[in-house]
Amino acid sequence: MLDRRRTAVALAGFITFLNLYSPQALLPLLAKELGAGAGEVSLTVSATTLAIALIAPFTGTVADVLGRKRVIVAAMLALVAPTALVGLSTTLHGIVFWRFVQGLLLPPVFAVTIAYVGDELPAAEATSVTGIYLSASSFGGFLGRLLPGMLAESIGWQGAFLTLAAITLIAAAGVALLLPRERRFQRSPGLAASARQMLRHLANPQLVATYAVGFGVLFTFIASFTYVNFHLAAPPYNLTPGELGAIFVVYLTGVGTTLLTGRAVARFGRRNLVVALAALWALGMGLTLVPSLPVIVLGLAIGAGSGFVCQAVATGFVAVSARDGRSSAVGLYVTFYYIGGSVGGVLPGLPFARFGWPGAVAIVLVMLALIAGFVALFWRENAA
Repeated sequence: MLDRRRTAVALAGFITFLNLYSPQALLPLLAKELGAGAGEVSLTVSATTLAIALIAPFTGTVADVLGRKRVIVAAMLALVAPTALVGLSTTLHGIVFWRFVQGLLLPPVFAVTIAYVGDELPAAEATSVTGIYLSASSFGGFLGRLLPGMLAESIGWQGAFLTLAAITLIAAAGVALLLPRERRFQRSPGLAASARQMLRHLANPQLVATYAVGFGVLFTFIASFTYVNFHLAAPPYNLTPGELGAIFVVYLTGVGTTLLTGRAVARFGRRNLVVALAALWALGMGLTLVPSLPVIVLGLAIGAGSGFVCQAVATGFVAVSARDGRSSAVGLYVTFYYIGGSVGGVLPGLPFARFGWPGAVAIVLVMLALIAGFVALFWRENAA
């Protein structure tokens, strides 16, 4: 039973992040074929993260009414349609619309899967299965950037999205067959009670500062890994979509660095660690200004490793900072996190259009300074 459950949970995590950032390696190609600018075509990423931000806080409540497995499987099956329709779209507006629909369907998969694991398994097994989920999610995020770029060179970007739709359908069928129906979940107090809890969280300066950190983390990730594609697709690098997809192997640094998070927090403390990581991330971004592809990749790897640990520390800090209503506190964090991703996909397009890659790096450095400032001013270690 546990092996079936492990496989189903891994499939859910994998397929969510396979789809989430799938256009990133294709952005220069889409801009060329659709006659759009970098800022415009980046909406194919921002639309999805915005949709996630809008629906994430309420997903758990809906699942508590309809049932965990039912929501997970229904969302995965429904995800097949907009994924295929992205590949069948002929305009940028059509792609952006269907990417937004994709975003509406992702939280019912990833958020409810985590809730399912927490409810249905004993603590020791839940920790193990959550680790499997996170590993599958990381691999899905990597492959979701690599695979479309490689496929686009042989079957076009439309064929790449149709392939993702087929993979999503297979994964949905796997989860439907393998995931046991939930037995132990408790119903939520309802939307009104959740809304009151959220208002209390927004009156907590430490939590608000942590939400700002989450905003900044995904802003920086999306800004850097979106606009670096345009930088590297242009002379003198002239990377193809497949080669751009391969650049995202640096995301795998997060798998190793996050394993060290607990030890690093114990040694340095959350506040000192995140301030230092923001500085290290800024150093990595500075390296991407060096006109050397290996140095740029190194800078991106440093940024990815730093960012994953920042995200892990900030997420954990939400749980220990919330006096009550931890689920709604984490839900708010997810909302701010993905709003940051939406803004990070669009706002840097303005300086990028005028100053190129250095303009995008400049706005990222400002955001990293804000992250460090919020943490230094508002985080208190004794809250943990």
